Formats: sequence, C-alpha cells, structure tokens
Amino acid sequence: MRKIAFLFSFCLFISFTVNAQKVEIPLDTSVTTQHSVSINGKSFDYSAETGMLPLWNEAGEPEASLFYTYYTRNGIKNRENRPLVISFNGGPGSASVWMHIAYTGPRVLKIDDEGFPVQPYGIKENPHSILDVADIVYVNPVNTGYSRPIPDKDGKVDRERFFGVEADIEYLAEWLNTFVTRKGRWLSPKYLIGESYGTTRVSGLALELQNSQWMYLNGVILVSPTEIGLDREGPVEVANRLPYFAAAAWYHNALPSELQNKELEELLPEVENYAINELLPVLVKGGFMEDSDKEAVAERMAYYSGLSKKVILQNNLEVPFGYFWKELLRDKEGYTVGRLDSRYKGLDAKEAGERPDYNSELTSWLHSFTPAINHYLREELDFKTDLKYFMFGPVHPWDRSGNNTGENLRQAMAQNPNLDVLIQSGYFDGATTYFNAKYSMWQLDPSGKMKDRLSFKGYQSGHMMYLRSEDLEKANDDLREFIQNTLPGEGTPAKY
Repeated sequence: MRKIAFLFSFCLFISFTVNAQKVEIPLDTSVTTQHSVSINGKSFDYSAETGMLPLWNEAGEPEASLFYTYYTRNGIKNRENRPLVISFNGGPGSASVWMHIAYTGPRVLKIDDEGFPVQPYGIKENPHSILDVADIVYVNPVNTGYSRPIPDKDGKVDRERFFGVEADIEYLAEWLNTFVTRKGRWLSPKYLIGESYGTTRVSGLALELQNSQWMYLNGVILVSPTEIGLDREGPVEVANRLPYFAAAAWYHNALPSELQNKELEELLPEVENYAINELLPVLVKGGFMEDSDKEAVAERMAYYSGLSKKVILQNNLEVPFGYFWKELLRDKEGYTVGRLDSRYKGLDAKEAGERPDYNSELTSWLHSFTPAINHYLREELDFKTDLKYFMFGPVHPWDRSGNNTGENLRQAMAQNPNLDVLIQSGYFDGATTYFNAKYSMWQLDPSGKMKDRLSFKGYQSGHMMYLRSEDLEKANDDLREFIQNTLPGEGTPAKY
C-alpha cells in the first residue's frame, strides 16, 4: 500500500520534432513514493523511485534517456552491506516489465494461480519479493518502456550505438556506472538478473562492467537463458529438444500411461539420459544410420514426445518446434500449445498446418501485463508522461554478430572468484528450453574448475515460471538463498 504522498526531485526535459509534432522526453527526472509490504510474514516500508536518467557520451552530451524503477527498503543504516539487484528483461526490445510486476518486485499482477489473466486487471502485494534481502532496480534499455534515444541536431538516431549485442552491453555498462554513482551503491554487493535475451545482456555485462567500469559482481542470474553465444547446432540441438517435448506432452497427458503416472522430476532424468547417451550418437550418423536404428529411434522418440512414430519419421527424426506446438494436440483436442509456455492452448483457424497461427501464451500475458504496468506506473508510482510505454519497442534490425557473451561470462567468473551464477528455467518453455539451459551450463566452463559456482533450478511452468503461484514462491526463495549464500564473510578475500 502507498503510505504518503510522492516527492519530485529535479526535472529536466528535452524536446524535438518528429513528423511536425513536438516530442518531449524527460531527460533527467525522478519521483519517489513511499509504500509498505509484507514479505514472508514480515512487514516493512520501502521507497519506490521512478525516473529517467541520461546516458552521456564522451563529450558530456546526452545520447539517450533511460527509464528505471528503483526500490529500496527503508530503515537500512548501512547500504554498503545491502545487495543491489539490477534487473533486465530481453527481447531484444522488451521492456523491463515482466520480472518487475510478476516476479521479484514488491507488487505483482492479479492473475490466477496458474498465471492466466483475470479481470478486473491490476496488481497486488507480492509476499515473496526479494526486497526483504536486496534493493532492486529495473532498467529499460533504449526504445523499451519509456526509454528513448536523443536524436542529433538533424533529428536522426545512431541506431548502431544501441541496437546490437555488443552495442547494447557497452552503453548499458556506461549507464550503470552513472546510476550506481548517483545512488551511492559502489560499496554494495551487486547482482545482475536477466530473462531470455536479457541473459545474453547480463552475461556480456558481467565482463564489460568488470573490465571497462571496474565494477565487480557477486552474482549473475540467468532466467530462461538463450544460447549466450555457445554452439549447440546440428545433432546436439535436435537431441536437446526431446526432454522439453516430453515435459510438454506430460503436462497435456499425451504420454503412455507408464510415463504419465510418473512425477515430472522422475520422468525428465530418464529422457535426458536417453537423449545424451542413445539418441545423440545415432543422430550423428545422419543419413548413413542403419534403417533398423532409425526405426528404433523414431519409436522411442514417439514414446517420449507424445507424437506419432510416423510424424517423427516424416521429419527425419528432426521435428521442428513449430510443428510440435501444432501437432501435439491436433488429433486429441484440436488445440495448439504455446511456444514460451506450452501449458497455454491456442485455437487456430484450421487444424491443418505446420505451426500455430499465434503465440497463445504471449497474447495471454499481454492481456494482463499491459493494463497493469500502465496503471501502476502512473497511478501508484506517480510517474506522469505522454510517452507511450513500449512493451516491445522498435529496436530492429538488431546486430547479432559478435555474440561471445557466454565466453565473457566465463572469463568474468575466472577473473573474479566471488562471482557465482544461478540458472532458472521452466520445464514447459519451448523457446529457451530447460535442457538447453542445462547444456549451456555444462559447456560454459570446459575446465570444470568452476562448476561448484554454477547451479540450476527447474520449475513446473514455462518461460516466465514465476507466473505460476507455486513457482513464484519457490523461485524467489531460490533467489534469496543464492544471494545470501554468495555474500562473502566480512574480511574474506577474493582469491583462489
């Protein structure tokens, strides 16, 4: 609940003209409101600061204005021991809205226990937020949320400065330096958390902050991670699909009874073992595998996937994700299943086809997130602007070249003995599958000397596992434990 009236800090705006219309961007402004929340049965007060903070170029001129929301627990006498969690979402081009009002923040969506939208829309207290143990800032990269680039005198934007793997990491590190300096958080333990493409972002930022800003981290959390530049093409990529296929089929009761009767956490290790130790060696042979081997593999894949042996053979054992989402329930119920969360069903114009007409889970999420964030920022946090809040902003074309973010994360860990990594994934995520996340974790450090600093947590939900009430609690508890376990004891040196 909000307790007292809001307080404005200084305000600075920049205006320019687009298509004969004057546009006003808040360049350097913030507003602070006071609230209270009860987390794990304990109530406390906190401050919520929303604002726009400039990105400065080498000449000291603003290149962009980035929108942020910064939560701090009140009554903390010594913030040098108080962790700071820096949160990004992905896309690229997605606002930092999803984890903000559905996962780690003090307020969450009003949705049902499985994550489906309900009306009236809105938000409520988050009794599982990590704000009890850490302050949090949610950062919106350029052209997401209210963040905007500052055009030059000719009204043009240097898109190469912002919209690419390397550019994104470089300018955000510069901006974070300004933010941390302004807020006096240089002494605080720091954590990066990114979701989806945000995992690419924070993996690269770990090294960029360390080597270009001399800002060292205690932890990086990868939520539903992308490939982070690690190679898993060819037979490996195909074999890695099967555990996800099995999870989605299990959820929809599409597996044989002997598998369906198992707990998911009992079933998945069995499928993972088959994928690694039996399926992959056969797939490596490609078109030269024996016909008997191909038949046997197709039969076993059908057993674990909920698909027919015929469909698997028709696809030469390489069933595309899109076809799986269309095919799994085609004959059984006539629905499609979601990409980012295969618990969600969709309804296409025709049952025939190669892939779903739309992403059923994303339309469901936008149904609840869009009204909630627009209302919350304006009416509860009192940030007023006529800028459109970009849930997904214009950031394309995105330069994906030079993606070495996984190697960057490994190098950052090697250079910093205090840096640990936690990976969180939903079993029903078909976009960034949980088993690919495990595979990336295994491949991140080929030496194996840092594996005790890498950990994985899985959940019975999808890409945004926290939308399911049970996993909102569990995932936040895992974050809380990770943060508390990676804070070094006082006076403990960072060394091998």
